[in-house]
Amino acid sequence: MSHRHSPLDTLVDLARNDRDQAGQNLAGEQRTSQQVSQQLESLHRYRQEYAEKLNAAMRDGIDPATMRNYQQFLASLDDALVRARQAVAAQQQRVEKTRQHWQQQQQRLSSYDTLAERRNIASRRDEQRREQHVSDDLVNNRLVRQRSPQGEY
Repeated sequence: MSHRHSPLDTLVDLARNDRDQAGQNLAGEQRTSQQVSQQLESLHRYRQEYAEKLNAAMRDGIDPATMRNYQQFLASLDDALVRARQAVAAQQQRVEKTRQHWQQQQQRLSSYDTLAERRNIASRRDEQRREQHVSDDLVNNRLVRQRSPQGEY
């Protein structure tokens, strides 16, 4: 007896699709998080290189206007770094929220899978009982035929 199109199977299929979609969303958020983190690292390296150029220019002698330009640019890089760190933190929160959603979908699917497995076990047990009953009937009928005189059935 097949239960393939039962409401429970429909729920299992829907839950599996929801879990898979949540997994794809999580993977996307993780990729975005990695990209945002790489951008922060690049910006940080650029700021360090620019600060090193300023230090070298100061060692070699630098006019006040150029110094001011370096300092203003470094300040704007510092502002950009603050925003980039905020973006990384916000993206990490999105990743965590998406991970929690995926975990909830996985738990939901596991619950439905457990119910489906219990149903399948009960169905197999019922089928085994039916088969045993048919087997018992065949054996009993054979015994009755063997014990009764010929022609008396």
